[in-house]
Amino acid sequence: MDFEYSDKVKGLIEQVRAFMDEHVYPNEALFHEQVSADRWNTPPILEELKAKAKEQGLWNFFLPLAYGEYSGGLTNLEYAPLAEEMGKVGWGPEVFNCAAPDTGNMEVLAKYGNEEQKQQWLEPLLAGEIRSAFAMTEPDVASSDATNIETSIVRDGDDYVINGRKFYISGACRASCEIMIVMGKTDPENPNRYVQQSQILVPTKTPGVKIVRPMQVFGYDDAPEGHAEVVFDNVRVPAKNLILGEGRGFEIAQGRLGPGRIHHCMRSVGAAQRALEMMCKRANSRVVFGKPMIKNQSVREDIAKSACQIEQARLLCLKAAQKMDTAGNKDAKDLIAMIKIVAPNMALDVIDRAIQIYGAAGVSQDTFLAHMYAGQRTLRLADGPDQVHMMQLGRNLANTYE
Repeated sequence: MDFEYSDKVKGLIEQVRAFMDEHVYPNEALFHEQVSADRWNTPPILEELKAKAKEQGLWNFFLPLAYGEYSGGLTNLEYAPLAEEMGKVGWGPEVFNCAAPDTGNMEVLAKYGNEEQKQQWLEPLLAGEIRSAFAMTEPDVASSDATNIETSIVRDGDDYVINGRKFYISGACRASCEIMIVMGKTDPENPNRYVQQSQILVPTKTPGVKIVRPMQVFGYDDAPEGHAEVVFDNVRVPAKNLILGEGRGFEIAQGRLGPGRIHHCMRSVGAAQRALEMMCKRANSRVVFGKPMIKNQSVREDIAKSACQIEQARLLCLKAAQKMDTAGNKDAKDLIAMIKIVAPNMALDVIDRAIQIYGAAGVSQDTFLAHMYAGQRTLRLADGPDQVHMMQLGRNLANTYE
């Protein structure tokens, strides 16, 4: 395995890092001020920074080479260090049009969408003109098993009619969210439970789509993106909005979640790295009991353990990304599961140590630590809870020794 970055990637890392230093970090406070003043519209500073990034060609890095004309021109391995840099700020990836859930939705449309769907929805998403949401999770069933989804998608002439309730639908609160990919059942009685589901494109302004409320995460509503509870009440959309065909929903979901999971993990490494850097600066500058905090053995141990954990997770993330590039997402599933288990838990450990070193400031709004901790804790559930990944990974590993 060779994880040495090419000159091209090294150059992109420096460009992204410089952009973050010059434009993103200095505007973190302004971003939150503007969000507080107008919760669900994209803050002006974000639109301004998106335009700057796009002008500099720092845009759509996430789509791998396999996506042809829509590709950002990078492999998963090449994208990893860029996602790490962006992940040091919660809203950083959106500046470069590399934010979930849009990234996963763009991958679905690029891989499975027809030409009309690509033109109508993929192209404005790639341009950063609109936002999107992926509506799968439901409050009344264990949605970590996608075959449990109960939302109905029923054919009626040239249309499909959708009924159901979803929640924690990230992005759906955003005023600029114009399209949702909705997963539901078109054939609930099929004995093969993996072909009961389909995915369909639903414009958010369609009659019957009701954004009920923003769900909170440890008290955060994560505006302007939000995580909505959404009710679909006799929502009627054209049959041409179906993606790939009836019964292909589970297949699409599996194709979407592999890259999505590792992208989250890349950003987790970045969040942890920033927490470590903050930890070191705080320990060097803060005086406690008459001496710099860094003189305390326990503080040094926290820094050392954090650095070890971050590097271990980073290398596992790179190995999974390389396997995806060389063998395909399916063959890399075990490594993807491993990093999805490891990265958020690692980030939580590191951020928790940083909070402890910062004391009361660590749980306040004056650092990114508390909000990022809540986000990383959510990732232990998002795209499948730890227990599901461990159950499947353990099964796969045991099968190799039968």
